[in-house]
Amino acid sequence: METARGYVPPTMTQFSVFLANKVGKLYDVVEGFESAGCRICAINVHEASDHAVVRLITTNAQNTRKILREDKLPYAELDVLVVELSKGRSIADLCLCLLGAEINIHFAYPLMLRPNGTPTIALAVDEPVLGGQILRRKEYRLFGECDIADPH
Repeated sequence: METARGYVPPTMTQFSVFLANKVGKLYDVVEGFESAGCRICAINVHEASDHAVVRLITTNAQNTRKILREDKLPYAELDVLVVELSKGRSIADLCLCLLGAEINIHFAYPLMLRPNGTPTIALAVDEPVLGGQILRRKEYRLFGECDIADPH
């Protein structure tokens, strides 16, 4: 996508869902998405003694918001870069590209649904536009929701 300021990289919406740390809560959330026809592309769970934060990327951010609101689950949203690691590109190479621009990676985790069947990683960085621009210049492929969305 081009703008007056240059290239704006595609991003995907990550939802951080806050759950009580009780048996079955994660199942309830995952099953709720499946029954609503909203596929989970990536999931990452961080738990503490009394709560868990479940990071989710789905095939449809709008439906995800609707499901979370209907289930009255507290959540936050964050735009993340979804980057393909192909053609001999490693995580170390990706980190080096961002390090050169002094862009911090807050966290990363793999996607389960991958557009080309290649390793794909979600990255939360402190400057997603600049980070995406740098990665594109280094010929990394970035994905947005339209690249991963269900074909229905």
